[in-house]
Amino acid sequence: MTSSTAARRPPLNCPVCSERLALTRLSCPSCATELSGAFVTCEFCGLTDEDREVLRVFLASRGNMKGLERHLGVSYPTARARFDSLLAKMGIERAPVAPASSRLELMEQVARGEVDVDEALHRLESQ
Repeated sequence: MTSSTAARRPPLNCPVCSERLALTRLSCPSCATELSGAFVTCEFCGLTDEDREVLRVFLASRGNMKGLERHLGVSYPTARARFDSLLAKMGIERAPVAPASSRLELMEQVARGEVDVDEALHRLESQ
């Protein structure tokens, strides 16, 4: 496979009707064998390069939103919004977090690892 072929990405949607394209053919560049059928693509294949970079940085920082914030050079709410948008594109909805009834309960949630420090600070700021 040449470098120019490797860099190209297939279109995700039909140029005629805009519906999602289906993966139906695979081929071996070495021996020219072809397989035809209905294949499932991965959930990451439809992400843009920018979305995959956000995911890569988030994973590399072990899920630390502050790390993502620093890498993107944006505020915490903007980094959180970008990540939430990424989750939505992947069909993943964030589980609703029960509101802390008090600052003490919020700190207990942080101590138990149910809420990270960044999220706790964000909640405290919005109270």
